[in-house]
Amino acid sequence: MDDNLYDEFGNYIGPEIESDQESDAEEEDEELPDKPPEDEEESDGEEAAHASNGWLTASNDVDMDNQVVLAEDKKYYPTAEEVYGPGVETLVNDEDEQPLEQPIIKPVRNIKFEVGVKDSSTYVSSQFLVGLMSNPSLVRNVALVGHLQHGKTVFMDMLVEQTHHMPTFDINSEKHVRYTDTRIDEQERRISIKAVPMSLVLEDSNSKSYLCNIMDTPGHVNFSDEMTAALRLADGAVLIVDAAEGVMVNTERAIRHAIQEQLPIVVVINKVDRLITELKLPPKDAYHKLRHTIEVINNHISAVSSTAGNVKVIDPAAGNVCFAGATAGWSFTLQSFARLYLKLHGIPFEADKFATRLWGDMYYHPEDRTIKKKPPASGAERTFVQFVLEPLYKIYSQVIGEHKKSVEATLAEFGVTLPNSAYKLNVRPLLRMALSQVFGSASGFTDMLVKHIPSAKDAAARKVDHTYTGPKDSMVYQAMVDCDPAGPLMVNVTKLYPKSDCSSFDAFGRVISGKIMTGQSVKVSGRRLFTRG
Repeated sequence: MDDNLYDEFGNYIGPEIESDQESDAEEEDEELPDKPPEDEEESDGEEAAHASNGWLTASNDVDMDNQVVLAEDKKYYPTAEEVYGPGVETLVNDEDEQPLEQPIIKPVRNIKFEVGVKDSSTYVSSQFLVGLMSNPSLVRNVALVGHLQHGKTVFMDMLVEQTHHMPTFDINSEKHVRYTDTRIDEQERRISIKAVPMSLVLEDSNSKSYLCNIMDTPGHVNFSDEMTAALRLADGAVLIVDAAEGVMVNTERAIRHAIQEQLPIVVVINKVDRLITELKLPPKDAYHKLRHTIEVINNHISAVSSTAGNVKVIDPAAGNVCFAGATAGWSFTLQSFARLYLKLHGIPFEADKFATRLWGDMYYHPEDRTIKKKPPASGAERTFVQFVLEPLYKIYSQVIGEHKKSVEATLAEFGVTLPNSAYKLNVRPLLRMALSQVFGSASGFTDMLVKHIPSAKDAAARKVDHTYTGPKDSMVYQAMVDCDPAGPLMVNVTKLYPKSDCSSFDAFGRVISGKIMTGQSVKVSGRRLFTRG
């Protein structure tokens, strides 16, 4: 540093120095060329344009840097017209018109949750069915109850197929239709979720028709409320039990619920074919398995009846036990089997007396053709094994063995002849066709309902006493006990079914007295009283 350029205080006293702006301008003047590079092969006009544009751009940049622009005149974002184009209308709202709970783009919702069966009609006319409804003595209201996967819905399928025209039914199909599983999730999961009622016209052994209002209930323990609602409307409980699994947890719950509602119980031991095809038990062991299941059921009935009510125990000889293989389309009671056996062999004997000798420690003596409690010899088979199980085992073994001649000979013993096309079917469809013709319709099941389940008229007094909490010396009470159609309208509603469009509910109940018509105003009695039209 030159000391002559500064005084004793460090202040500069030398010659005047050029300003920074002037030096910067000189540098820009030096960097800006007077004309474009000579190596570019362009025309004179283009060179002049480039040069002029270069100068203009430089001057404009300088002007914009030095220009003063107000804040309200500044442009930070492009306009909507610049973004979307001149042909698009744009709207700006200060407040949201949609609530926060409603999405801007709604998800696609499928409100269809039910399935239907088309092309099915009953063998009887609707007028005949309505005529049976008007006679309460010919009506049976029952609920199918039992444990999960014990065959309640499949048993209903068997009854529906016997009472309906099924043009779309494929006998060669091994998949069950499950008519009472009306929801899509029920069909997909193969499990019943809701209790579904059906009205079926069933014939007994005397070809007399009865209207049976049957409610198929779920067997899962989480849906026991559906079973409770069905039992409140029913006059009897049909307990479905798997022959292989026996009494399970929900079987005991069903027995307890039925006895608490003071309902008689009849039993259908379903899936008897599992003892033959899956467990492969000999006929003697299968009998003991069935007998043990019935004894366990009676033990539970006796234990609950001692505190909750008086319900009769079940006994196959009494006719309140039905044996079935719903997947193969057959069912029978000892009474219906006795009639079938006596008819095939032309024996002039009373079927009811013969049926009482087909269960328990009863043995057939061939030398004098009598049935006694004492066996004729050691190792002799009981009558149920000899007359019922052995022929059933024989049919299953012959059909599964797929020997046409042996199957024809076995079926001929029961007076059944199948067409040649039937022997080309798979094993399960062939079993269904053969056994359904051997045992016929479910007349034995109908006989059991008629004999051991009271009619709607006979059960009215007990039902009203159990559920009605009003005064019992009133005209309303007497009309309900008599099932008087001219009395005041009284309906016991226990369930609500949603409509297919999810817009409202249909109330399901039992008309105890009076008549209900479309458009009629009713008074709903619950926590609040109000009138509905």
